[in-house]
Amino acid sequence: MDDKRCCCHEGTEDCENSSNEQRKKERTDKEFRDLKNRLSRIEGQVRGIKNMLESHAYCVDILTQVAAANAALNSFSRVLLESHIKGCVAQDIRDGKDESIDELLVTLQKLMR
Repeated sequence: MDDKRCCCHEGTEDCENSSNEQRKKERTDKEFRDLKNRLSRIEGQVRGIKNMLESHAYCVDILTQVAAANAALNSFSRVLLESHIKGCVAQDIRDGKDESIDELLVTLQKLMR
C-alpha cells in the first residue's frame, strides 16, 4: 500500500462507489500504524478519564486530562488533514476536480467549531 491517493476517483479499480458513495484511502503501512497508535493512546486517555470519574477524582484533575485528550485528538486531526491535503486534494486539483476544494472548506469549518 504505497499509494497515498484516495481511491475515490471514478474509474479506479479499488473505488467502491455505491448509493452512499463510500470512499476509501489507501495508506502506507507506516501512516496506518502511526494513526492507529495515536488513536490507541487517545482511547487509553479517555478510559483513564472514565476511571477518574468513577473513583471520584477532583474536577480540576479530570478537566486537565480532558484537555490533554482534546489536544491529542486535535493533533490526530492535523496529521490526518495534512495527509488528505497533500494526497487526495492535491491529486484532485491536478485532475481538475475542483469540488475537492469545496469539500475541504466544509471539513475545515467542521474542525474549527
